[in-house]
Amino acid sequence: NPNILGMMGYQQQSIANPPQASMSDASLLMRGKSANGFSKGTNGFSGYRSSTNMQPSGGLTSTRRPDEFAQYWEEELLQKQMSAANISADALSFGPNPSPNTFVSIPNSSSNGMGRGGQGVLEPKMPPLAAHSGLSGMASSSHARPSMPAEKHHSKSPGSSSRSGHVPERDHLDSAVPRSSLLEEFRNNKNKKYELKDIVGHVVEFSVDQHGSRFIQQKLETATDSEKELVFDEVFPEAFRLMTDVFGNYVIQKFFEHGTPHEIRALADQLLGHVLPLSLQMYGCRVIQKALEVIDVDQQEYVVRELEGHVMKCVKDQNGNHVIQKCIERVPALLIQFIVDSFQGQVISLAMHPYGCRVIQRILEHCSPMQKGPVLDEIQRGVVQLVQDQYGNYVIQHVLEHGIPKERSMIVYKIKGQILALSQHKFASNVVEKCLTYGNSDDRREMIDEILGQRDEPNSALNVMMKDQFANYVVQKVLDVAEDRQREIIIQRVKNNVAVLKKYTYGKHIIARIEKMCGKILQ
Repeated sequence: NPNILGMMGYQQQSIANPPQASMSDASLLMRGKSANGFSKGTNGFSGYRSSTNMQPSGGLTSTRRPDEFAQYWEEELLQKQMSAANISADALSFGPNPSPNTFVSIPNSSSNGMGRGGQGVLEPKMPPLAAHSGLSGMASSSHARPSMPAEKHHSKSPGSSSRSGHVPERDHLDSAVPRSSLLEEFRNNKNKKYELKDIVGHVVEFSVDQHGSRFIQQKLETATDSEKELVFDEVFPEAFRLMTDVFGNYVIQKFFEHGTPHEIRALADQLLGHVLPLSLQMYGCRVIQKALEVIDVDQQEYVVRELEGHVMKCVKDQNGNHVIQKCIERVPALLIQFIVDSFQGQVISLAMHPYGCRVIQRILEHCSPMQKGPVLDEIQRGVVQLVQDQYGNYVIQHVLEHGIPKERSMIVYKIKGQILALSQHKFASNVVEKCLTYGNSDDRREMIDEILGQRDEPNSALNVMMKDQFANYVVQKVLDVAEDRQREIIIQRVKNNVAVLKKYTYGKHIIARIEKMCGKILQ
């Protein structure tokens, strides 16, 4: 399932650092929601909230590093699509860069709808970066959110078209160029040990070959400056083409990581004039992200300035949104003021966008208080709307988890008086739980008193919530955080209504929780 790939990155997420689940996995399974924001069965993942790394259904595990893992899956997908289209592997071994729509389509980790959006990561932590992983994600926040591809790529090479900003695509005819005898020998002779000096004159050909690219990447990690220079001299004239290649982009990223200062600056210069199209391209966006991580501030400024006037286009793009996130994370706040300014009056709509919600969270994490102020003001005016949205609820959860006490209390204030209705909502119920967890003692006490009401009646808020598919989890959270007086009231009401609760699937969850707390069976 191509949707799996969007989650393979290691979300530094960027969107979020997955928080520890507050319930047992068994309880989460019954709940049918995932901390990573996906409903049961979505994208081949089991539907439970988990604070751990998501695994594809089927229990796939691997000892590969995140970068190797993502690259592996990307290559596998490419081969399968080639096979389905009767395209031989040889046809892609050399030639111009591929078009994102030609042979391979790396899914973005966020795509479809989300489940009750559990306590997972706030940014669909779409795998954090795509630098190595080739996919970036879900987010880097602390909740489960829509995940998106994190990608980085592209830059222009001296030989490419002037500074028109056009990203070349792989020409189908060029793909038929046969491999050289050296590359054929390299692929077929597994016993011979090759060094970088052995492929001089064939570096570009190796870079766009699946196995050759991996070989160069591994060697660059430990190469001497003179060995790097041998490779760089051939790569540089074709840098722009390689940045948009399914395998070549990894070689460029590796140079940004392990190249000499001179080589890094030279490659960064090749990005200028092409930052926008590269940011929107599947592989180019990965190179841009990697570059922003390592280049000096003076070059960062030139790179980000090319996005001015195009911020919203990038934010709503499955590839470009990762570049904007990286700008916010790595570039000095003063240099990205234009990004924050472009969101004025649109924060609510962006917070409810599968990619925009991630960018808003990055602003809340990395920008200065002065930059965050206007964003928070807009969020506060739309709290009730956002908590009920499949993506917006993650933005509110992010504020509750990482905001200052004043910001948290503001959200709790908006929730009060509507706790029963919101607790029965698929997405808002997660926010109610977060309010109980992160609100101050006074806010928490008032929320629980609203749930308890004055009397134990069949239609009281507590009795309704204990039988509801979503609200019953709010009740379980109340049992965790309530004062002793309030907890005793709940336990007594459960005992009074045990016969009725046993008739409801979710009521049984509450009974089981109380029995565990009391150490005895309720009759």
